[in-house]
Amino acid sequence: MDKEGRIDTLIGKDTIIKGDLKSNGSIKIDGQIEGNTTVKESIVIGKDAIVKGNSSCRNAVIGGKIEGNIESQELLEYQSGAQMIGDIICKGLIVQEGVLFEGNCRMAQKSKEKI
Repeated sequence: MDKEGRIDTLIGKDTIIKGDLKSNGSIKIDGQIEGNTTVKESIVIGKDAIVKGNSSCRNAVIGGKIEGNIESQELLEYQSGAQMIGDIICKGLIVQEGVLFEGNCRMAQKSKEKI
């Protein structure tokens, strides 16, 4: 999360977004996104969420399904039941038991500042 631990934007469970999404704060996704997601702070993907597209952020907590690549400048956490089909780049990685990961992982001390 960002410094205050707050979520600036919430994508609800019954919401479907087709197109790219950009946020200067933190975002929680409980619905579906078909497009690229660029977030300056944190992305939280709920257990029922589906994201089809590439994502970039500072930190991420993934509980749902991602089909695409993700780049996290700092910490990337996969919660039990999460599904990841794609490549990841991050500085720190936490993977709980029961996560499906199909792709490549590259851990770097400092990822490129793209946001």
